[in-house]
Amino acid sequence: MEAAAYATCGTCPHRCRLAPGRLGACRARRNVGGAVVPVNYGRVTSLALDPIEKKPLARYRPGTLVVSAGSFGCNLRCPFCQNAEISQADDAGVPWREIAPDELVAITRDARDRDGRVIGIAYTYNEPLVGWEYVRDCARLAHEAGLVNVLVSNGCVEPSVLDGLAGLIDAANIDLKGFTDGFYDACGAPAHALSRVKGTIARLAADPACHLEVTTLVVPGMNDTEEEIDAMARWLASLDEGRGRDTVTYHVTRFFPRWRLTDRGPTPVDAVYRLANVVRRHLEHVYTGNC
Repeated sequence: MEAAAYATCGTCPHRCRLAPGRLGACRARRNVGGAVVPVNYGRVTSLALDPIEKKPLARYRPGTLVVSAGSFGCNLRCPFCQNAEISQADDAGVPWREIAPDELVAITRDARDRDGRVIGIAYTYNEPLVGWEYVRDCARLAHEAGLVNVLVSNGCVEPSVLDGLAGLIDAANIDLKGFTDGFYDACGAPAHALSRVKGTIARLAADPACHLEVTTLVVPGMNDTEEEIDAMARWLASLDEGRGRDTVTYHVTRFFPRWRLTDRGPTPVDAVYRLANVVRRHLEHVYTGNC
């Protein structure tokens, strides 16, 4: 009888099997009464008005602003995480404010009324898809209010999550952290993480209603070889084959020491530019960041 109270989370490839009351690996989903629910639903830790370019989105509505909202939790444990204080926290480990979906949309509408450059909401800062139901509910109301929805995610989710968000995401930036299972292992990822991330990117690239950009943070000694970056770029370029359009915009971003990865210096600027040139062999729209 006790085993029946266990529940398996289907949000990401961790597939956490949770005893009653236990949190999953993401620290944002809990077994409550035999069902896995997002305990971070509506619990906002970070709220800011950002330029769209900060997401980063270089080729989607440049010069506009978005209301950026984040909660807590993430299904990865990247040692270089820039937002570890919220991404690696649970509901007891970080201050949060309850903001219901209709309230977040109202906040964004008020911001738009004050500044016509405001176009919508960005779900960002932690991993938003560990609480994808909140993204879904906010995004539906946002569209009704004439606002756009921007997703900033590691992309490591099951296809059913993308099914739940179908037609709601107008622009996305997905992290392609590396191109080997070993790199994702170093980020605390579940098995098949790279495959799931590639699946997310491919699905969004195929959606004509969603503008897609992809980011790789180049970490010295981990994913900074020309061979790995070239393999990523070639794969991304393959998503355009037969479509007659340039689907993917790619960002090559400079690493700075953070959280648990402080044993090396920042990525040399010349290395970022050199690797960006490698990407340009395959993709037209390539940007460098943090330089």
